[in-house]
Amino acid sequence: QVQLVESGGGLVQAGGSLRLSCAASGRIFSNYAMGWFRQAPGKAREFVSAISWGGGTTNYTDSVKGRFTISRDNAKNTVYLQMNSLEPEDTAVYYCNLQGVLRAYWGQGTQVTVFS
Repeated sequence: QVQLVESGGGLVQAGGSLRLSCAASGRIFSNYAMGWFRQAPGKAREFVSAISWGGGTTNYTDSVKGRFTISRDNAKNTVYLQMNSLEPEDTAVYYCNLQGVLRAYWGQGTQVTVFS
């Protein structure tokens, strides 16, 4: 089993920043990619960002590029999402994802609410 626990969400004024964390535990192996997805009320879950195991390759959806930064600390089995210049449109539940050898794993999500 692999467990993912997100933290760092909250209520933030537009233009502010938050740093999300996702800590993985359980039977974890090397060379796994991790990422973040989000789901706003009434909308489908969408891809936000992903990072390779070594951290050398990152990807972002266009709407967050230049504002969000993904990083990871493999010694801690943790991935981060630094979110700057937050907009009300960023309001959603953010989910951590880990791509294991045989399947993907998901966290419970952390709420991010941005108000203007």
